[in-house]
Amino acid sequence: MAGGTFRARARKALENPRLRRAVRVTMNNFMSARRAAMAELAQLAREGLALGDFAAMRERARAIKQHTLDHLDHYLARAATAIGERGGHVHFAAGAHEVGEIVREIARRRGVTLAVKSKSMATEEVHLNRALQADGIEVVETDLGEYIIQLAGETPSHIVGPAIHKTREEIAQLFGRVVGRELSTDTPTLTGVARQVLREKFVRAGMGISGANFVVAETGTLCIVTNEGNGRLVTSAPPVHVAVVGIEKLVPTLADLYVFLGLLARSSTGQKISVYTHMITGPRRPGEADGPEELHVIFLDAGRSDILGTEYQEVLHCIRCGACLNHCPVYRQTGGHAYGAVYSGPVGTVLTPLLGEFRDWKDLPAEACSLCAACWEACPVGIPLHDLILKHRQKTAREGLDQSGLGGPLRLGAAAWTKPWAYRLSVRVGRLALRWFAREEEGGRRWAVKAPGPLRAWTEGRDLPAPPEKSFRELWAEHLRERGQRA
Repeated sequence: MAGGTFRARARKALENPRLRRAVRVTMNNFMSARRAAMAELAQLAREGLALGDFAAMRERARAIKQHTLDHLDHYLARAATAIGERGGHVHFAAGAHEVGEIVREIARRRGVTLAVKSKSMATEEVHLNRALQADGIEVVETDLGEYIIQLAGETPSHIVGPAIHKTREEIAQLFGRVVGRELSTDTPTLTGVARQVLREKFVRAGMGISGANFVVAETGTLCIVTNEGNGRLVTSAPPVHVAVVGIEKLVPTLADLYVFLGLLARSSTGQKISVYTHMITGPRRPGEADGPEELHVIFLDAGRSDILGTEYQEVLHCIRCGACLNHCPVYRQTGGHAYGAVYSGPVGTVLTPLLGEFRDWKDLPAEACSLCAACWEACPVGIPLHDLILKHRQKTAREGLDQSGLGGPLRLGAAAWTKPWAYRLSVRVGRLALRWFAREEEGGRRWAVKAPGPLRAWTEGRDLPAPPEKSFRELWAEHLRERGQRA
């Protein structure tokens, strides 16, 4: 767990205009591209050239995920059998320690000293790099964003774009240290340096490590979706390929996979489909020119089975597209590091307290969500993340973990507002107090910048519009009087 609270980390992020600008620009680009992609999908659906529009495909994807999770033991067994029949090795890991032990044992047996990695949130979750480095194995991230933050000694700030918070100037400084000279900040130069350094790593690596976006149970096929091509090199150039996959990544058939491929890139980056969609079915066979000699698939539990059958099960539908992050008004202001966990944004706010100790992460659902439901509207598998976050808040209150001190005032307010006279009195007092603490800005708008009492926490982080001279009730009463009616 990262140090401090979400509020403290968020405040630090909000005080960094460079970070906020970088995150805002990327999020706006993702959202604009997604809108265009969904409009195009709707047109294709009308012409009969797609499986359906977004709503139809989302419902189909949700149903597939629900069915798979309801029969997960069956599909896990089916996938394990299919992978084994095609020459692969299957392992089951209860948590981070088991994953580390399995991969380290494979590396020792094969004499691996260098491992290259494709982007994988599951390996981030179990801190696999750290476990391998403890055995003296060099681990190199080959996704450009992951490579950047590895050089910076940071963690990913976005599921899809790990380094969206970095500027080109910062990246040039990081790459300059690697090559020992000052670099310009133009994109071709920076990508050229990364390509030069990583190419040599691919040639020497004894092991390639990846995740998988999906695993097809009927064929044992791993599906890896990337935009850079590094995933293909990681999984085919080294003699050993190890894939660490959450048990929730299963889909029953190849036909089911196509539904998700039609949604993933459109929801994430606004592409019709990602540049590389890599399908891996077993290790290299006799007569094939490339591919690993060994394929190991590690199915990771790490708390996921505890979520099955609970009111939170739908969070396991997540396909890691990042759409909920892109549309979240909280994430768009703070970026991912404010969440202090591997998974950020709305899905992280739900998932992190479930995979970890709830009391350690109770501030995420309390502080990191406005309950606006923008995440649910954007989610390609229809996860009601705002409802699940609300369930976390209810659990916090139910178990007596709320330390905000607002419980008493809120109960008092709720009791008072059941009586019309008390409601009118409290509104009148509140309006007067807010107007007293308001200041006027250019354009004539008034803002309460230092509100008293329970509203103090709100105005510490944002300006609150001052209430108007007259309330709606007063304006409505005047309207009725003008029409000769009783208020």
